[in-house]
Amino acid sequence: MDDRTWTTLEQALEYATTGAADGIGFVFTATDPLVGVDLDDCRDPETGEPLEPAPTIIEQLDSFTEVSPSGTGYHVILEGDLPDGRNRHGSIEMYDQARFFTVTADHVDGTPTSITERQEALEEVHEKFIASEVSDAADSVDVDPPSAESRDRSLELEDEDLLEKARSASNGEKFDRLWRGSTAGYNSQSEADMALCCLLAFWTGGDRARMDRLFRQSGLIRGKWDEVHYADGSTYGEKTIERAVNTTNEFYDPSASDAEETTDTGPTSQTETRFQNDSSKTEQTYLEEKNRLLEQRVDELEETIAEQREQLETLTAEREELRALLEQREEELEEIRDQPIDDRSVRSRVKRLFRSN
Repeated sequence: MDDRTWTTLEQALEYATTGAADGIGFVFTATDPLVGVDLDDCRDPETGEPLEPAPTIIEQLDSFTEVSPSGTGYHVILEGDLPDGRNRHGSIEMYDQARFFTVTADHVDGTPTSITERQEALEEVHEKFIASEVSDAADSVDVDPPSAESRDRSLELEDEDLLEKARSASNGEKFDRLWRGSTAGYNSQSEADMALCCLLAFWTGGDRARMDRLFRQSGLIRGKWDEVHYADGSTYGEKTIERAVNTTNEFYDPSASDAEETTDTGPTSQTETRFQNDSSKTEQTYLEEKNRLLEQRVDELEETIAEQREQLETLTAEREELRALLEQREEELEEIRDQPIDDRSVRSRVKRLFRSN
């Protein structure tokens, strides 16, 4: 987004009142502490009645809330850090950067008139209404959990043997990159963490303790892994492993033939696919908004150039007119110099010359 088109609230309001714009908006960036929660299709535009889950979310977040431009939803703006993972589920979206919110200032009665810090409430709402969608989706797919027999066979393999099999699979190059700590191809390290955990879930038969032990040996491990990030006391690492296990559709079967093992494509992770899709949608939204702002900027520059060109043409015409007038005066003065000297004649000619000016 072109930050040259951004300005202060006061200037934006003044510009909008001239009729040059339909309204004002706010751009969320990585440098501000604000998070925007967009609730769509949860308000009756005719009666103004909110529809669930909007009332629950608005009450829990308890920060500045306005009616969205369409009249069919709400915007909640608060201070906090957006939890890792997904940022949308159905008609509920959360953004903290690379997003433009059209601001209506149509304040919702009963909500604060100022933006408040609501980190804990934000995490709880994210966990309940967005992050939990991953588990819901996994539950909707008929996936059998890894059998005890399959898990026991996986446990019979030493860690190095299991890692070697993971590297030898058809997606082994991807596994090796993640294992070494590369986040190439992912928009954030959190997405890379989830991708590696999904692979580990497959190869360990969904053994969470072993997944944790192996992940700690990878190049992706960082201090955040053991930080408590959720209202239920779960750490970032625990929740990442839980989601990876819940969304892995198949698990490594050690009883399969070597040929099958070496050609296995690994887990089919709905979570990983969704993260990639969401990242693509976020990037697409960012690019669309950036292009719109650039087009607007180009239009403004072209209009400015046209105005300056018109002014230049006017000034050029005035200059030519003055030059012609100056040449005319010089010719008249030259005529005066060529005539015999006569005081009265000179005085009268000079008077006529200056009177004409």
